[in-house]
Amino acid sequence: MERGLRQDPDITGRILCGRMAGPEYLYQRETFAGGDRWLARFVARPILKFIHREVAGSMLLLLATAVALIWANSPWSDTYFDFWHHHIDISVGGFHVHPLDLRELVNDALMALFFFVVGLEIKRELVTGYLSSVRAATLPAIAAIGGMVVPALLYFAFNPSGPAASGWGIPMATDIAFAVGIVALLGSRVPPMLKLFLLTLAIVDDIGAIAVIAIFYTGDLDLRWLTLAGAMLVLVRLLTLMKVWALPVYWVIGIVAWYATLESGVHATIAGVALGLLTPAKPLVSRVAAQEHVDDLPASPNIEQVHQAAFVVQESVPMTERLETMLHPFTAFLIVPIFALANAGVPLSGDILADAAGSPVTWGIVLGLVIGKPVGIAAFTWVATRFGFQLPPGLNWPQFIGMGFAAGIGFTVSIFITGLAFDDGGITDLAKIGILFASACAAIAALAFLRFSGEHGAHTEVMPEEHEVHEGS
Repeated sequence: MERGLRQDPDITGRILCGRMAGPEYLYQRETFAGGDRWLARFVARPILKFIHREVAGSMLLLLATAVALIWANSPWSDTYFDFWHHHIDISVGGFHVHPLDLRELVNDALMALFFFVVGLEIKRELVTGYLSSVRAATLPAIAAIGGMVVPALLYFAFNPSGPAASGWGIPMATDIAFAVGIVALLGSRVPPMLKLFLLTLAIVDDIGAIAVIAIFYTGDLDLRWLTLAGAMLVLVRLLTLMKVWALPVYWVIGIVAWYATLESGVHATIAGVALGLLTPAKPLVSRVAAQEHVDDLPASPNIEQVHQAAFVVQESVPMTERLETMLHPFTAFLIVPIFALANAGVPLSGDILADAAGSPVTWGIVLGLVIGKPVGIAAFTWVATRFGFQLPPGLNWPQFIGMGFAAGIGFTVSIFITGLAFDDGGITDLAKIGILFASACAAIAALAFLRFSGEHGAHTEVMPEEHEVHEGS
């Protein structure tokens, strides 16, 4: 035991807390995936490799979108809309749970878990990541603000009044999964610093989108339920200060906070974000102390000593990081594709496409995402450089514009805001067509710019591990 630990103590720590970063470790152990069986070699290992690729979530999201569009425009289109509008009624004794149809269950409940992971990522970045350094985070934050303000103004220029005006928040969003997937497709043509800048920008963009949802897309407030939701969040904070680490307790409190938020009139996903931000981002035990504990294990430790070592090493990993590791596959490979399947099904008849081609809603979104995003990001960054800021080393303006186009892939959060912005189904469909078309155009433009700007040399620097951001948000 001791010999194995000292050969690679870092791997030992990762094994003890269940955090191996990739599938390679599974291939070296006596597991099914590491065996020589046909299913292991041709099914299990390829699936593990796919899950750990940055483009995996994007590919599943794209597949779910295609299925939704085909289903909604097939001879069985009625079954698509009937299925997602099927109502679910739950009652416990005399208490009736807020009635939801299947689409609302996805948007209000499952997406709350997605936004919880977003909150975890934001908290991690603010405490230990790139956003923890004001100097390093300022330029991406300025760029992100430009990428939100300019698209919103462009949309508002096309839709200054009426019911359509409330959609100004739609082109502000960036879909991290698609944006990172586009960058990953180009491999070494994209400098790691550009990817890091994009990830940081996207985190700030998420903060902006969450603020917009909480402030501008909230209905009539019920103060009693809102007070209960606030009390649950205060209770979470008190328990973390008391170092209560029992996850089941937090799950119960989180469910109560989510339901109270849903009933209060504030969108229920805000509870997910708040709970994520309240999650501790610093470990109970330092990594040095954990390593010393492992190094001090005897040559033949007993079960109690192994359990104690496992606990110490586990607590050397921040709770935010452990929950991200646990929940990210669930949100990226299940929740977000289900969201796309439930919301991306838009009728694409000739009449609807003709209406979209002449709709200020559609064009406001298309121009906001495809033009407003890169222009806003580049313009605000250029102004910042006039005041002493500098582009990250190794980056040029064509690459920066290409990154701006990647940020113009709004998709998931844009569709989510669409559901909050409009009550009219016709306007909603026009907006979704604009999002789909704009995201496709932005992706193509990003690939073209980044490929052209990267032709003169490959970049092989390694991204610092602490700055990696999961693609589910």
